[in-house]
Amino acid sequence: MQGAGTGQTRGLIPRSIEEIGAHKLQKEKEGWTFSMDVSFLEIYNDELRDLLRVNQKEKLKHEIKLGRHGRRTVTNLTIKTTDPNDKEAVDTILALAAKRRSTAVTSMNATSSRSHSVFTLHMTSKHEGDNKVVRGTLQLVDLAGTERLDRSGAIGRRAKEANAINQSLSSLAGVFTAIQTKQKYVPFRNSRLTYLLQPALKEGGKVCMLVSISPAETSLQESVCSLRFASKVNKCELKPERMIEEVKQSKHGNSSMSSNGDTTAKAGGGHLNYDGDDEEKKEEE
Repeated sequence: MQGAGTGQTRGLIPRSIEEIGAHKLQKEKEGWTFSMDVSFLEIYNDELRDLLRVNQKEKLKHEIKLGRHGRRTVTNLTIKTTDPNDKEAVDTILALAAKRRSTAVTSMNATSSRSHSVFTLHMTSKHEGDNKVVRGTLQLVDLAGTERLDRSGAIGRRAKEANAINQSLSSLAGVFTAIQTKQKYVPFRNSRLTYLLQPALKEGGKVCMLVSISPAETSLQESVCSLRFASKVNKCELKPERMIEEVKQSKHGNSSMSSNGDTTAKAGGGHLNYDGDDEEKKEEE
């Protein structure tokens, strides 16, 4: 996902940030201003870990919270404000996360990922002349692959990690199955991975999955399993929506936000019932 170097070996994350930076420069000529915040975490044994925290000795607990307007946040998570065109700052962030990522040696991989990682980029753009604000979130997720204990040779702690990875992938598959078959109940709460990704996987989001498989005959079973998973994802239908907010100036000079009515109705009135959300909203009120 992160890749290496500055050439063809660059990963999806640096390439995506570069593309956003180029788009930012173009739109700034049209009167838009931008702000970008990023975070990077991993889900290890179904627990959240902050990959950008400076002091790793701090034992901070991370929980997924649902705020007003349905926006999901993670408590005590490090947020970095940066410019996508500041290559040095971006490289520093990615290098720190790569250093903190949980990896280990197994019989199948010398640097086996023992967790899922989630890179989140929040972008806000504002046009003063048109009184509009556009907000967007990009999440780039590196899923650890399924692991057969008889082949990886994982025992003890490594076996526990493998079981946690396989269980969360199974929960993710269950979510895609529910979306594909248009079930009213989508089990997002079955794992922290699916609960964290709920905003991207429900109506209003847009998802692209890239699957990496081995050409080796000895990995045939794992490759077929990955392709079946990808096929299931490919059959899901989501309706991406663009959230545009209008900035209104009051008589006293204060600014207020109002969302586009049609977009709000579509984004907030989806026909899928997500478990637990209504209960959380009541608690906030």
